[in-house]
Amino acid sequence: MISTLRLTIFPLFFALFLSSTPGWAQSGATRVEVLPVRQSELIRDVAAVGTLVARESVMLRPEISGRISAISFEEGQPVSKGQLLVQLDPAMAQAQLNQAQANLNLASSQHQRSAQLSRQGFISQQAKDESGSRLAVQQAEVQLARVQLDKTRIRAPFDGVTGLRNVSVGDYVGPGTDLVRLEAISSLNVDFRIPEQYLADVKPGMPVELGFDAFPGQTRKGSVLAVSPVVDAAGRSILLRAQVPNEDGALRPGLFSRVRLELSRYQALMVPETALAPAGQDQYVYVVNDGRAERRQVQVGVREQGWVQVTGNLQAGDSVLVAGLQKVRDGVPVDIQEVIDVQAQPQQ
Repeated sequence: MISTLRLTIFPLFFALFLSSTPGWAQSGATRVEVLPVRQSELIRDVAAVGTLVARESVMLRPEISGRISAISFEEGQPVSKGQLLVQLDPAMAQAQLNQAQANLNLASSQHQRSAQLSRQGFISQQAKDESGSRLAVQQAEVQLARVQLDKTRIRAPFDGVTGLRNVSVGDYVGPGTDLVRLEAISSLNVDFRIPEQYLADVKPGMPVELGFDAFPGQTRKGSVLAVSPVVDAAGRSILLRAQVPNEDGALRPGLFSRVRLELSRYQALMVPETALAPAGQDQYVYVVNDGRAERRQVQVGVREQGWVQVTGNLQAGDSVLVAGLQKVRDGVPVDIQEVIDVQAQPQQ
């Protein structure tokens, strides 16, 4: 009698245990975790390295010989267009201008006298023309002397920052002597090369992002200024020049930069890499459809920080398995234990 009672009670107790234990209600269903397929904007870009160059750069040199009488700038400081930087001794040029001006005054009075005598018939027309020619020659001499005097004053040809000077007051310099370099750095150019396969994709105005080893973690936005019309036959590359603003003056010409050129933006479906189930050379994902796992083949694109672009029979919002894939097969029932709703999109 006791044995019969035990055989009756034990199955009843085991049935009550199964009914009260989570996960046993759906016998045969595999526990899985899922995540929705997301649609994100991806950027197609190309990376390169480049060197910053000044928008305008010139080494100031005198055009005439002379001794430096004054230096009117501080090294490494900004200067304005037309500002006097170096003064050569103007004494000789000023004396030549005074002489030319005196000769001009004499030629002018002689020409006026010749014109009056010609009207009165005392001299020929040829004599009058000769006096007019001498007047024109003296006018040219005055103009030449003024140009020579102006060349003793070396001015900034544009707004910029001066470099380190190579001369001092009292130095005697000749034509072509290096005085000081002037750089316009309010905005800088960066020259870089990309493979020729992108020739059809690049054009002026495209955005670029620049990073610098000298400024870790900082980036600057710029745009393509020009595309070289010639493809480098040796390296099969295209030379591009981009422009980057530098109002704070932190960047300097010659600085190494890492360039990321944005070619295009497009919409793509993204799934976590853990959702991929490779089989041979093919890639698959499992989608939950009416409580069952459905295997679908996909094509894989770019990968970014644990996410991967996929194309195939998928739509944004489809629930794909991200855990428990090794325990499922196509068509088996699944028990969704947790829906992982990650808010963070794949970072660009």
